[in-house]
Amino acid sequence: MNAPIPPRTLYDKLWDTHIVSARPDGTSLLYIDRVILHEVTSAQAFSGLQKEQRSVWRAASSFAVADHQVPTTDRALGMAGFTDATARLQVQTLDDNCDRYGIAQFKLSDLRQGIVHVVGPEQGITLPGMTVVCGDSHTSTHGALAAFAQGIGSTELEHVLATQCLLQQKCRNLKVEVQGQLPLGVGAKDLALHIIGRLGISGGTGCAIEYTGEAVRALDMAGRFTLCNMTIEAGARTGLIAYDDVTEAYVRGRPLAPKGALWELASAHWRTLHSDAGAHFDQTLHVDARDIAPLVTWGTKPDQVIAIDGRVPHPDTAADAVQRDSWKQALVYMNLKPGQAIAGLAIDQVFIGSCTNSRIEDLRVAAAIARRGHRAKGVKRVLVVPGSGLVKAQAEAEGLHEIFLAAGFEWREAGCSMCNAMNPDQLLPGERCASTSNRNFEGRQGYRGLTHLLSPAMAAAAAISGHLVDVRTLIE
Repeated sequence: MNAPIPPRTLYDKLWDTHIVSARPDGTSLLYIDRVILHEVTSAQAFSGLQKEQRSVWRAASSFAVADHQVPTTDRALGMAGFTDATARLQVQTLDDNCDRYGIAQFKLSDLRQGIVHVVGPEQGITLPGMTVVCGDSHTSTHGALAAFAQGIGSTELEHVLATQCLLQQKCRNLKVEVQGQLPLGVGAKDLALHIIGRLGISGGTGCAIEYTGEAVRALDMAGRFTLCNMTIEAGARTGLIAYDDVTEAYVRGRPLAPKGALWELASAHWRTLHSDAGAHFDQTLHVDARDIAPLVTWGTKPDQVIAIDGRVPHPDTAADAVQRDSWKQALVYMNLKPGQAIAGLAIDQVFIGSCTNSRIEDLRVAAAIARRGHRAKGVKRVLVVPGSGLVKAQAEAEGLHEIFLAAGFEWREAGCSMCNAMNPDQLLPGERCASTSNRNFEGRQGYRGLTHLLSPAMAAAAAISGHLVDVRTLIE
């Protein structure tokens, strides 16, 4: 008679069901269900395959879409719309490699084109229970579907394409339990920044983070994607949220989701994708959602974050010498002074988009604030960039684009846009940006650009106010 299986975490279950072999040195070979590709990191992987004359093991498991370097204007021009020759070459190379290896792809002319981490869940390319890899660190986004999703490097990507397997060590389990309800004006982005502020940028290193608790269960899927997306900014490998009624309602009817009897079989299994009672976590972080205010980063790391009604910290209050030096460097780069109020800081540009905050729910929140005013005189431009062509079409059907345009915002085509400075949407040196993206390190949005991370509501509020402002003053 087989011994009973001890209680397992969601991560344990996903790991156990994908092990091909375990090695004495502690590493395991995992089977990978889905490979997602984009134009920046895939070329090196395909080049390695060609050099060694290897084929793609299971082309049907792979999917590709260009997003990082595509322009968000002149999309109708196709490749002729690129002003950067390198970007055009990388997108063309992705097209050529997908054609060569028979990999499904949404090209620029396809309405379904968009950011990989928006398109994947949107199409049912990512499904609960899967192992998912992509040559992009924010692949953790897909963990909101109770999938084990992680970003990998180009060499690992080549290995997965050739073998459908990935060698790695198992993570430790870290539970983030969020009780209570998020206050008015506070959303998933604020929650994510709060958690990163608590853990630090390396607090999750070597961990898989599972988000649980009342506040997490209350999030819609867009909020869950945002939370899991930011997991990597705490140093963790992946973020996870258990499958529930919210997940099921989202997945049902997606183009690549199971149908009919297969749906019934799949959903019955997916209902087991949660941590068992009594499952062991190596660490637990308790968060009270009621304590969270709208947040904004002041420095050059996501954990350098304060409430909008707070003040920039003094390096003398840092936890240690390493943090003190980091704060000093950030203050110089961001042109801020210790003790300075973050509210009222003038903004040059605003970016609403990225794989963190470009879904229809994010755009609705931003539009609700944008309708209250007009782009402030001192704000040079406000870019609103949907996460996919389908998100763009839905926003237009709901009239959201008209609200943005009436407010003096720019309504763009789908893509990563100003998140990563790999396309024409960039900051100029010294420009300060209120951004819904996920990273704020030096030069992330353009050479010498200054980035403040915040929520879509806070970004829209900054756009019509001309400075960082507490969005609660506009909605209460």
